[in-house]
Amino acid sequence: MKRISKRVTTLLVVLSTVIGNAQETGEDKWGAWYMYFGTNKIAERFSVHTEAQFRFYETTSNFNQLLLRTGLNYHINPNAIATGGYGFISTDGTFEEFPNETNSKEHRIFEQFILKNKVWEFLFEHRYRLEQRFLDFGETTDTQHRARYRIQMTFPLTDTFFLNFYDELFINLQDDLFGQNRLYGAVGAHITENSSIQVGYLRNQFANAVYDRLQIGFFYNPDLRGLFKKQGVDGD
Repeated sequence: MKRISKRVTTLLVVLSTVIGNAQETGEDKWGAWYMYFGTNKIAERFSVHTEAQFRFYETTSNFNQLLLRTGLNYHINPNAIATGGYGFISTDGTFEEFPNETNSKEHRIFEQFILKNKVWEFLFEHRYRLEQRFLDFGETTDTQHRARYRIQMTFPLTDTFFLNFYDELFINLQDDLFGQNRLYGAVGAHITENSSIQVGYLRNQFANAVYDRLQIGFFYNPDLRGLFKKQGVDGD
């Protein structure tokens, strides 16, 4: 009887350890987001947005999420931009890595409006976004909707270096209202006239978890109008 009891106790300890490890979310780990953004003018009032993000639970390993996004921008004026676009997202929702695990897939449609203004040397950007999210978890699917608002401030230090800050609130349009809040600060540098890099810190807060993330972003915004005109001439 004692031997059975001891075995049961050992089994319970092992199970509790496994369950505890399986439920670890990685909150105490520094993760990282490696990102590319592009805005390329193709006409006087139109540009194409391209974006790729590789997100990890740890700085150089433990895959969390792949995000690919594109959109068509309409420049109403230099300080107002309307966008419609599409995103594909593949997500590993668990910190622990299991063999043959299935990542969730998301197809996302979004509508966006950006307003810009300047106060002294501070450049402000207000971004309003609506998202329709079509989620596939492997065995189940779901459709969700949410709204996002981001206020961003950029402050030039020199002709080359600048500071960038933003706060973004995610609002669910079903179930619990609060989705997440992202607070970000970074140092940036202009590499060329149409490219720059930012290195910063993101505090990503959910209802029951907070994640610290290193962010490295590369921005490349060449004007492609000359290329399209050249192709048009060659084709005539």
